[in-house]
Amino acid sequence: MQDLNLLGIYARVVEAGSFAEAARRMGISRAAVSKAISKLEKNLGAQLLNRSTRHLSLTEAGAVLAEHSAHILDEAEQAERFVNSLQAEPRGMLKVSASVAFGTLHVAPALADFLARYPEIRIDLTITDRPVDLVEEGQDVIIRVTNEPDLNLVARRLAPARRRLCATPRYFEKNGIPRTPEDLIKHNCLDYTLSGEQGHWNFTGPEGIITVPVSGNLRINDDDALSQAVLGGLGIALLPTFTVGKELQSGKLQAVLSEYIAVERYVYACHLPSRHVPAKVRSFIDFLATRIGKIPYWDQDL
Repeated sequence: MQDLNLLGIYARVVEAGSFAEAARRMGISRAAVSKAISKLEKNLGAQLLNRSTRHLSLTEAGAVLAEHSAHILDEAEQAERFVNSLQAEPRGMLKVSASVAFGTLHVAPALADFLARYPEIRIDLTITDRPVDLVEEGQDVIIRVTNEPDLNLVARRLAPARRRLCATPRYFEKNGIPRTPEDLIKHNCLDYTLSGEQGHWNFTGPEGIITVPVSGNLRINDDDALSQAVLGGLGIALLPTFTVGKELQSGKLQAVLSEYIAVERYVYACHLPSRHVPAKVRSFIDFLATRIGKIPYWDQDL
């Protein structure tokens, strides 16, 4: 495999018909051109040019190399232009992974507007709560709700994922409204199994950090499914407002103990560290951040 720079200089010499003219066109010295051609001939073990004081002619090997090097350089230039265009303009395939609840409720519905704005982009969206390795799985962006983003990734915080203690008004009529976190011990507390808080819930309140033991008859690994169980009147749960904002606004759900804040998580958009982040990645993350807003649209008017 020959150095593309040497092939490029050779192609320019053939095109120009002389070392001096090729040097002038490339802005380098004639000696540098001559040295490059000699190195290429040595590497290939073949004479490429017949040199005289006034004229250059191609040997048989030189003619074959000239034909193929022109194609090689053309392909390389096209590849370079395409890569540059990917960096400059949002285009190409964008592979996104999003957690199930947030991806279903907020990422997927945003794609129509995003693709209308950037018609040169195609999206491959994976909805999953399992850990995703960006390198192994070829993902460009992952959207996750967490309080600890992967330190090996560039993580942009898009929004707080606030959680509120929620149940239906009918559930509270039947079971009473908890007045203190300790009252939760007497309630059917439904657990989100991916929170890392199974069997206990942590709050920050007027007295500081409080840990309350909880128990219930249902555990679910999806925020949206957990919300549906609560809406069915089964029990009380810590629900992210991005899943139940509308239900809280409408009164279908009632939040209690608002002075006690659950350990806050955040919605992050993560990508691999790079000095040259593709335009498609930048534009997608910027679009989501703008769409969500400084105060997330699901938290407005609560």
